[in-house]
Amino acid sequence: MHPQRFRVAHVVRLGLAIGVAGSLAAGCGTNPSGSATTANTVARIKVPAGALGQPGTIRYCSDISSPPLEFYVNGQQPTGSDVELGNAIASELGVKPVWVNTAFAGIIPALQAGHCDAILSQLFDKPARRAVVNFVDYMNSSEAVLVRKGNPRHVTGIGGLCGLNVAAETGTTVTDYLAQQSKTCVAHGKKPIAVQTFLRDSDALNQLALGHVDAYGTTVETGGYDMSKNAGMFEIAGPPFGQIPTGIATAKQNIALHRAIMAAFAAMQKNGTYQKIMTKWGLKPDMLPQG
Repeated sequence: MHPQRFRVAHVVRLGLAIGVAGSLAAGCGTNPSGSATTANTVARIKVPAGALGQPGTIRYCSDISSPPLEFYVNGQQPTGSDVELGNAIASELGVKPVWVNTAFAGIIPALQAGHCDAILSQLFDKPARRAVVNFVDYMNSSEAVLVRKGNPRHVTGIGGLCGLNVAAETGTTVTDYLAQQSKTCVAHGKKPIAVQTFLRDSDALNQLALGHVDAYGTTVETGGYDMSKNAGMFEIAGPPFGQIPTGIATAKQNIALHRAIMAAFAAMQKNGTYQKIMTKWGLKPDMLPQG
């Protein structure tokens, strides 16, 4: 499946063959088979008939390349904080979770086309997205700029990227920030930012690991995970920016499922399941207060 981030140092030593093979095997769109996870089938919250595309199953569209929220272990088993949250929600609803690996740039169209019932993939709750989907917010998130250890280009944050090569995942919010900052660079007589986008977040990280770009734009959560799993390779340059709520998205017309997920999340906050999952994955500072 996808090249895993905690293997980046290994990939750098052995060359690109493993990473390229993994990317080709993964494909670049929706994985129709998905990955099923067992769940408690005793419903605590009832999902109305017709709210799920396949009765007894909730299908999540997720770009499974962004640890610690969603990523693969052993090449095929999805894991991470989002995956555990989604599985726990399925348990509350008494249904089986299935994870449909979907490129982030096409994740909302995949939901609209009925390839899944909900999106759980660190999707930022932005006004433009609220116009087409409903959100149940479950955490906060921020953006960050990751550079190689020692910061050889002396990057001070997003404002210090003028004239540099920066990698990011296609369709992510950080690419919008980079585009805006590039215009600011030009307006001040500096060179624009050369943004290189990649279908998977893990591919963007590999470009930085291999020295093909000067920096990598991602979320604070993913950047922190990258540093923890690749000791001595990376550091975050400058302060985080762009804090925003992150939510579980459902189709605009599927009010029944939206309400069921909202009720399941509230129950998880009340019984402590939510707090345990977020703390386990080092995301306690991003938790939303109960209520």
